[in-house]
Formats: sequence, C-alpha cells, structure tokens
Amino acid sequence: MKIEQVDRNRFLVTTKRYRDKVTSDWFDAKLLAEQGAIIGHSTGRNTTWFFQQQDEQFVLRKYFRGGILSKWVEDSYLFIGLKRTRAYRELALLRKMRKKGLPVPEPVALMVDKNGFTYRASIIIGLIKNTQDLFHVLRQRSLSADEWQAVGALIKQFHDKGVYHSDLNIHNILLDDQGKFWLIDFDKGRLIANNGAKLETNLARLQRSLRKERSKFSDFNWQDSDWQYLLQGYNG
Repeated sequence: MKIEQVDRNRFLVTTKRYRDKVTSDWFDAKLLAEQGAIIGHSTGRNTTWFFQQQDEQFVLRKYFRGGILSKWVEDSYLFIGLKRTRAYRELALLRKMRKKGLPVPEPVALMVDKNGFTYRASIIIGLIKNTQDLFHVLRQRSLSADEWQAVGALIKQFHDKGVYHSDLNIHNILLDDQGKFWLIDFDKGRLIANNGAKLETNLARLQRSLRKERSKFSDFNWQDSDWQYLLQGYNG
C-alpha cells in the first residue's frame, strides 16, 4: 500500500489500483455532496456515504467508538503508529482476504488525521452493487433453507481461512441480486490461527443479532428452526 503524508498531521494510504487516483477530497462528504457525487447513504449509529468518482462507486465510512466510552469520546483514538490504527488494520485485512478469494468489498484507501497523541480516521471501500443487508431482506421475506445453508457456508469459508469478524450481525451480511452472500465491516477483525472456539463465537453473536431483531419487529421473518439450516451449511 502507498503511504502519503499529505501534511504534517494527515496521512493518505491507498491500495495499488488506486494509487494517484484518490485525493483528500474523497474523504469530505460535504464536498462530495456539493460536487453531486453522493449517490446514497446508510444511517445506523452513524452515517455511511455512497459516492461515485471516475465511473466507479465507493463507500465512505468514518470510525466512531461504540460502547460506554463513546459517551465521552466519540471518534478519536490513541495514536501509537499509523500501521496500528483501526483504519490501516482493516484495509490491510481486506487486502489479505481478497487475495484469499473471500467475498468482501475491495479495499481502496484510508485517511488518518493526527492531533497530538490521538487520531481520527476514515476508510473508503468499493461499493458492492445491487445488494441488501440481511436485516432488510428479512423484513421483506423469509430465506429459504438453501439460502440459510449458504449463509452458514459463507461463515465457514471465512473461518477456514482463519478470519475472525469482531461484530458478525445481520447488518454485516449482504445478499446481491445474483443470490450471492458477502461479508462487510471488518473493523477490529483479524486473522487468528488454530482457534476454532474463538472463531465460532461469531455464530453466537449472529444468533443473538437475529433474536434481538425478531423481538423488535413483528414483520421480521426469522424463526429458531432456520438456525439449524445455517448450522447445516456451516458444518458442511
């Protein structure tokens, strides 16, 4: 990856395909909107922006804290080196997973703004077109047994490569219009070896996510018996 120090406290990192293409402007959602480049957004705890540049479509996401600490510190982190920032680690992990042939977004670039001993960061990835996250799919319809087995096989595919997803929930599983499933949002994800028990905690996290959404929405099309189909796909 190419590391460029834009100024004394700002670092731009790009992957090989996007060297000399990405500029600091790509990380400014307000400026992108003024240019008419914004094509959509997703609002969860924070806003993720979808935009277009040079006939390609991308996702811009800023890093925000979660949990109790977020009440006091919204989006800054202790700086202990560029390569140890959350953005750099996620971009590097995406590169490794793409090389392993895993269905994840294409890594594009990141920006780190340093301020004394802290930093703020954003990441840009390729937009996977014509997809919905599993949450929105299940608000519209049920998944078939074959589809649930495909979800299980998807997770197993990542685990077989030693990929641990730190927040595997139904919002981070996408289904495209060709019936293919994808995983996104690998913030704090990592590669771990010979630790099947740790990897399988992803399954428990996903099951909790499904049960949580079912308790909140009466039109959520999931039932406990569906989980057995997912496990069948996971166990092959």
